[in-house]
Amino acid sequence: MSDHLLLILPLLLPLLGAVMSVFLWQLIKWHILIVALAQAGWLFTAVVLLSRVMQHGILTTQIGNWPAPYGITLVVDFFSALIFLTASIIALAVYLFSLAGLDRTRKKFGYYPLMLLLQMGVGGVCLTGDIFNLYVWFELILICSFALISLGGKKAQLEGTLKYLTINFIASGLLLTGVGVIYSLFGSLNLAELSLIIHEGHPNIHLLSVAGVFFLTGFGIKSALFPLFFWLPASYHTPPIAVSAFMGGLISKIGIYTLVRIYTLLFMADHAFNQPFLLVISGLTMMVGVIGAAAQMDLRKILSFHVISQVGYMLMGLAIYTPLAIAGTIFFMIHNIVVKTNLFLISGVVAQRHRTFSLYKLGAIYLKQPMLSLMFFISAMALAGLPPLSGFWGKLMLAMAGFQHGHYIIIGVSLCVSLVTLFSMTKIWNEVFWKPKPVIKKSPVELSAEDLLRNKLLYLPVAFLLLFIILFSFFPQPLIHMSERSADQLLHSEIYRNAVLKKDTAY
Repeated sequence: MSDHLLLILPLLLPLLGAVMSVFLWQLIKWHILIVALAQAGWLFTAVVLLSRVMQHGILTTQIGNWPAPYGITLVVDFFSALIFLTASIIALAVYLFSLAGLDRTRKKFGYYPLMLLLQMGVGGVCLTGDIFNLYVWFELILICSFALISLGGKKAQLEGTLKYLTINFIASGLLLTGVGVIYSLFGSLNLAELSLIIHEGHPNIHLLSVAGVFFLTGFGIKSALFPLFFWLPASYHTPPIAVSAFMGGLISKIGIYTLVRIYTLLFMADHAFNQPFLLVISGLTMMVGVIGAAAQMDLRKILSFHVISQVGYMLMGLAIYTPLAIAGTIFFMIHNIVVKTNLFLISGVVAQRHRTFSLYKLGAIYLKQPMLSLMFFISAMALAGLPPLSGFWGKLMLAMAGFQHGHYIIIGVSLCVSLVTLFSMTKIWNEVFWKPKPVIKKSPVELSAEDLLRNKLLYLPVAFLLLFIILFSFFPQPLIHMSERSADQLLHSEIYRNAVLKKDTAY
């Protein structure tokens, strides 16, 4: 398979699947088959891309054969290949969950094509080598997310959709303004050429921070950084759990992925100026998210607030900006995408059986669902960073990077946040799985044999993701090694520039 076709497939497969699903509108069995093929193709493509990058270095192609920097550039390096592979794993797990965990009405009215288009947006963000197309792909993600959150039309969903849409439109405006500022300063939109211009010392480089403010604010909103986080816990607990899992687990990290990408290529010259600010934002994001989670008594709201706190750890590595810190951010990002998605899916299994997310109304699940209880416990402790689970290795890498350069305050904050995370995960365990079942005056809901079977089928995607959590926990070295290679590529931006502009892909 040629590199050109391989780089187009992550965009082409979900697009074709979405178009075919629209033509077969409301024919759910066909939708299921089409999406299954698209997910399998996406995962296969992701595996091949990572393999090619490991063997041959950065892969590039130019759409329409226009030479860089004039054409549309697609690029895959270690970092984007790892994130794309993680996204394909999450997409497959969420698809499997939606087969039994999503109602037929939502399936009939566009869930599958919308999810495929959302995946196309994620693939576009991972592959694009152009800062304007980066904005375009984020707009596709915004539109699909808006439609998925509102799908079903319930009052809580519409309220969450309005908040999500309003604040993210503001973010999109800021990003477009940043794109305009970059173009007016340097006369280019190609990331590799911009990196070269800035590296060689353009006369307008002293104005680079102006554009940086727009990008940091725009992507900060999309990533739910402090103080721009308030829309996330008000939105992510309202849609069906399959949508919450995909967005809370993956989409919230795409903003951080992009910050790492553009910061290492474009804004590395301003690191001394940006570092104190990024460290403060990182610490405040961690604290606000975990305090909000500790105060909640709704399972999905707790998980939504933890999305915020975990993003703070990822920003911490970018702020420290050393090879170990960037590698820690990459490892932690991949770990968190998998663990957070799995926790959302487990909450969906609980709600499917017990018809509630309220901690007050749940209890004694370990008696009837011991396997689910065990899967939650492992995932929750991994999120908290309990040794030797996967979260521990990511936090250890970040802490070691901080110690090496004297960032003791942010290390102290991160350790305190880990303790509060452990507290909130223990609270879920005690309230949902361990305590006696509360006495409810209403007659209990009797589940049919079909409902019980569907509930059992929901274990499959949870077990699938748990397998990766266990691999990252007890065999972390391969992922640590790939994260370190990714960080090395990111911090040596000339490798990216040469691959795109000179077609030198050796690494």
